[in-house]
Amino acid sequence: MAAKVVLDSASMQRALTRITYEILERNKGGQGLILVGIKTRGEYLAHRIADRLEQLENVTIPVMAIDITNYRDDVIEQHDNLGLNEDESISIVDKNIVLVDDVLYTGRTIRAALDALIHIGRPKSISLAVLVDRGHRELPIRADFVGKTIPTAQNEKISVRVQEIDGKDEVEIEH
Repeated sequence: MAAKVVLDSASMQRALTRITYEILERNKGGQGLILVGIKTRGEYLAHRIADRLEQLENVTIPVMAIDITNYRDDVIEQHDNLGLNEDESISIVDKNIVLVDDVLYTGRTIRAALDALIHIGRPKSISLAVLVDRGHRELPIRADFVGKTIPTAQNEKISVRVQEIDGKDEVEIEH
């Protein structure tokens, strides 16, 4: 399989900066805003956006991480913490949530994350920020903030790499 870099480190940074400005514009600043990153890479992207928001607005934006790997469509057991950190003390009730993920594809990951968020509280609003939207939705879900739209074929794969995990920032498409 041949791979092609579609976003290098600088392009990725510009995309995240653009998303940050769009979030600020839509939310009229950072008050009442919480970023929720979908593990694993969405969590790191959420922290980067929060850092940039802090630089621009001089306000600390809370960041939560959610792991939906074990989140299923069936009944949630009472002891299931939905992948949220045990010591999470941030309340999402009546807050403006920006859900952050690396790639939007079928929409199923986002649906599971939405279910998990609604289970822990009722936010004022939930919007979606993704670094890459590759199309092929199976559910009626769209991103509010998109770093780059990359039309793909079903057999292609998008790989997002972040410095914190992979040692470099880039987005690759494998044909």
